[in-house]
Amino acid sequence: MSTAELRWFKSSYSSSNEPGDCIEVAVAPTTIHIRDSKNTEGPRLAVTPTAWISFVTYMGVQPGCGS
Repeated sequence: MSTAELRWFKSSYSSSNEPGDCIEVAVAPTTIHIRDSKNTEGPRLAVTPTAWISFVTYMGVQPGCGS
């Protein structure tokens, strides 16, 4: 899958009032792509699904993070 074919999305927890506080994620079969929502043409990260799950799990248990 080329990066042009990726479908990017933001979390439903994202605030539309503060667009600078978001990341966008695109899921491919073997890679999770991550970019800054205010700089969509800027640098991107690409991580394995395992690394992404570990990150999301870690952030979910941090004070002030999550729902």
